[in-house]
Amino acid sequence: MPRFDANLTLLFNEVAFLDRFERAARAGFEAVECLFPYAWPASEIRARLDRHRLALVLHNLPAGDWEAGERGIACHPDRVEEFRAGVAQAIDYARALGVPRLNCLAGLAPAGVDADRLHRTLVANLRHAAAALKRHGLRLLIEPINTYDMPGFYLNRTAQAVALLDEVGADNAYVQYDVYHAQRMEGELAATLGRHLDRIDHVQIADNPGRHEPGSGEIDYAYLFAHLDRIGYRGWVGCEYRPAAGTEAGLGWRERLAR
Repeated sequence: MPRFDANLTLLFNEVAFLDRFERAARAGFEAVECLFPYAWPASEIRARLDRHRLALVLHNLPAGDWEAGERGIACHPDRVEEFRAGVAQAIDYARALGVPRLNCLAGLAPAGVDADRLHRTLVANLRHAAAALKRHGLRLLIEPINTYDMPGFYLNRTAQAVALLDEVGADNAYVQYDVYHAQRMEGELAATLGRHLDRIDHVQIADNPGRHEPGSGEIDYAYLFAHLDRIGYRGWVGCEYRPAAGTEAGLGWRERLAR
C-alpha cells in the first residue's frame, strides 16, 4: 500500500495552519506536506512536527506573490535574483524542518517574452537550484500543472518535464507527478508512471472533476494504487485534494481504495 501524506494547505483547512498538524496525526497520517511554510517561523513548525511525531516531506520554493495570482517565477527573466534568494530561504527552512525535497513551480509564462528566453531562464534557474540543494543533500522537484486550472503555466506535461531535466543534467532533480494535473492534460496515467518511474520522486493525488478526494470522480484509484505497488514506487503519495465535505468525513477512501 502506498504511504500517504497530508497536504496541510488543503486538508484540515477549517482550522489555523499550525493546528492542522495535530489533526493530521489524529487522522492517522505519519507525514505531511504544504505549499509554503514561510509565513510561520521554522521553529514553530518544527515544534508541531516533533510534538505529533510527523515528518514534513515536501514544500515548495517561494513562488512570487501567490495571493496576487503568481504561480512561480522560475521562468521569469527579470526575477532571477529574487528566485535565487528564494532558493536560499527554502534551503534554510528545509534544513530546520528536516525536509528532503523542495518543489519548484515554473510559473506562468510572462507575456511578451521570447519563448527561447523563457526556456533558457528556467534551465539556468533549475541548474542553480539543483546545485544549491545538492550541497545540503536535498532533492529538487519540478511539477507539470494543467493549463485548465492555471492558464499559461509554462510546464504542463510529463514529457516536457523529463526533457527539461535531461537538459538541466542534475542527478538530484526529479519530477513531481500530480495525478490530477496529469489526468487533465494527458491521461495515460499508469503507462506514464511506469515509463518514467526512475524520474519521479513524489506523487500527488486528487480526483477529477472537482479535485476532490480519490473515489469521487473518474480516476480508478484502486487500480492506480495497486499499480504503484506493482511497479515498485516507494515514495510518498501526497493527498493534495479539496475535501468535498470536510477532511475526516472523506478519509474513508484510504480503506476502500488502498489495500
